[in-house]
Amino acid sequence: MTNAETAANNTGQVASILVVEDDHGYRQLLIDELADAGYRALGVADAEAARAVLTSASFALVLCDLRLPGADGLAVLQASRACRPQPGFIMVTGFGTIDQAVAALKAGADDFLTKPLDLEHLRLTVARVLDRRQLQVEVARYRELLGARDFHGMLGKSPAMLKLFELIRRIAPSHSSVLITGESGTGKELVARALHQESTRAEAPFVALNCAGIPETLLESELFGHAAGAFSGARAGRRGLFLEADGGTLFLDEIAEMPPAMQTKLLRLLQDGQVRPVGANQEIAADVRILAATHQNPSERIAAGELRQDLFYRLETFRLHVPPLRERGEDIAHLLRHFLGLHARAGTAPEFAPEAWRALLDYAFPGNVRELGSLVERLVTLAAGARIEFHDLPERVRQASPTAADATSPAAGAREEDWRTLAEVEASHIRAVLDWTGGNKQRAARILGIGRKTLYRKLGERGPDDP
Repeated sequence: MTNAETAANNTGQVASILVVEDDHGYRQLLIDELADAGYRALGVADAEAARAVLTSASFALVLCDLRLPGADGLAVLQASRACRPQPGFIMVTGFGTIDQAVAALKAGADDFLTKPLDLEHLRLTVARVLDRRQLQVEVARYRELLGARDFHGMLGKSPAMLKLFELIRRIAPSHSSVLITGESGTGKELVARALHQESTRAEAPFVALNCAGIPETLLESELFGHAAGAFSGARAGRRGLFLEADGGTLFLDEIAEMPPAMQTKLLRLLQDGQVRPVGANQEIAADVRILAATHQNPSERIAAGELRQDLFYRLETFRLHVPPLRERGEDIAHLLRHFLGLHARAGTAPEFAPEAWRALLDYAFPGNVRELGSLVERLVTLAAGARIEFHDLPERVRQASPTAADATSPAAGAREEDWRTLAEVEASHIRAVLDWTGGNKQRAARILGIGRKTLYRKLGERGPDDP
């Protein structure tokens, strides 16, 4: 098996290598040698061409001559450091000295070779640098994911989520009921599980039931259990979910969908802690903490007569609201990267093209985190290359994007206040570019066509060269 085949097995695709060499014959020799080894190689003759290519395509490795017409190989090395992910870098020269080697390595090169090259040694060095760089990329990806707070499976560091995490910690030790509200797909069950894990009941069972998913005729038996012979087909007794959760936590999702008769029985259990199985003559004590959730407005359900007000008050001893994704700001970018890595094939995730990245950041995600996760899984599965392009996105995302239609132009009949100011449009675009570059301000400034000092000023930050 060739080195390139090994790399392909580890990364899921053939490594692309950029060869920067001003001598046409020698450049072609290196391209042919790398192609024979199974890599994909592209050659350019100078630093300016190399920098242009690096901004428009991704490479796993750059093989660069130190002495080039115009800017030297160190300029190419500096440009490569701004790429995300950073490619490996091997400096090559016919005038190798210890000082040059040290300067290149200090500047970030992975290795340093001198001409004339031993082609077998070149192959080994390329394979070694690619292996090391791939490991560094994986480590960087996991560090980036850890940068967003992971709290019992919930990823986020926006103020709204940090506030939610803190409330969970404070409420969890109580044995009282909690009502969890929030739109579909926001992660209400994850909040319930976090409350359980942070409580003194963490070692006891956590039992979940979707009240909208059980027919009314079976719900009572499902929750309270039944005695043997209680009804046709009940040959043996059944404990029910309340008793299965004894000592622990019972999570009732979509509580507003529970039939009124069952709401009455649930209220009684909350008041006296006693369960009467269907067909049984005696009640059984059950020590269960009740967590309930709904994506609907409880006040509207009460007004419609579909949710008992006294049950609502009993459940709402504590109330937690899970914010929708559109209110979580920078969490969207972190979640995109998280699901991108989670669904990556063979450990290697494709990148988002800038237009696709911005479109996703601008999208409202009405289905919240559930929709985002499913969307990224689909994009990764269907990705034809190393990048997910704007045209790969679903039509609903493309239509909502400024890339498809100018987002600064509201629909006909809009009011004056519906228009965005130039400052708002500019700030939104700068944030999107910074998110795409992973916070790399030097690269963001280059994409935006402004200097770093200008970028720092627009961000309201002091630059590294400011007094």
